[in-house]
Amino acid sequence: MGQIVIAEFMEEAAVESLRAARPTLYDPRLCEKPEALHAALASAQALIVRNRTRVDAALLGAAPELRVLGRLGVGLYNIDLAACRQRQIDVIPASGANADSVAEYVILAIGQLLRGAFHATEEVAAGAWPRERLITGREMGGKTLGIIGFGDIGRRVAKLADAFRMRILGHDPLLPASHSLWEEMRTEMVPLEELLARADAVTLHVPLTEATRGLIAAEQLARMKPDAVLVNASRGGVVEEAALAAALRAGRLGGAALDVFETEPLPAGSPLAGAPRLILTPHIAGATVESNARVSSLIAARVLVALAMC
Repeated sequence: MGQIVIAEFMEEAAVESLRAARPTLYDPRLCEKPEALHAALASAQALIVRNRTRVDAALLGAAPELRVLGRLGVGLYNIDLAACRQRQIDVIPASGANADSVAEYVILAIGQLLRGAFHATEEVAAGAWPRERLITGREMGGKTLGIIGFGDIGRRVAKLADAFRMRILGHDPLLPASHSLWEEMRTEMVPLEELLARADAVTLHVPLTEATRGLIAAEQLARMKPDAVLVNASRGGVVEEAALAAALRAGRLGGAALDVFETEPLPAGSPLAGAPRLILTPHIAGATVESNARVSSLIAARVLVALAMC
């Protein structure tokens, strides 16, 4: 019986459920040891990864018996899908399991950016009282949120934003204007240019494709209100980082929060370093204690079902 190899962090209860069913090798740092990973895959029927393992031709070549690939997340950008199809390897993402975590991250980031009052701890602790500077923060209620990409996560963001009494604009070329979801989610569908011009906050929920690479560049940023804020928790490369940094430094944008980047980890010397009114996090919008448990248990169950069908 071929073993299951888990090359990145997985919640322990899910790992134990796999071990109870099949021989399982779990090493959350195996993705950092290519030779050891290739050796472990020599007789593996299933591989489980997050986003640090590059599932490319070289890795697949080291895994002649591989039949199932579980992805502890949703994005498949680190996986050669064409090569997997050619080998008839079943690729299983954890669709929906971390969507609530991402949606909450987005709303919390928008609130922080609009209010601007949550980074004064050191000043206040040191005896300063920057009240005059911080009373200019803005409420979310009554503001307009623009959601680019109205899939599962975009719709969850809309639901949370509605609870904060935000007006909601949406743009998604794959969802017809006649679709009932727009009305159901109390969202006005508009062209991208209109969304950027009207929104007080913009959030991105699109995959990285040729059509979306550089979707938000200097031209699009210039269309936004000078006090608007931008959140990207979708894919690096959708926002042109140099253009965003330039807009922030020039005071042409109210703030931004980025959880994803063109290159991860963010390299030294990035134009984003030191930009004002900017929140940076290391690709963790979808990673919480709760979502890790949901993602791990979902993938464990689906991998075992897929292996039983091989």
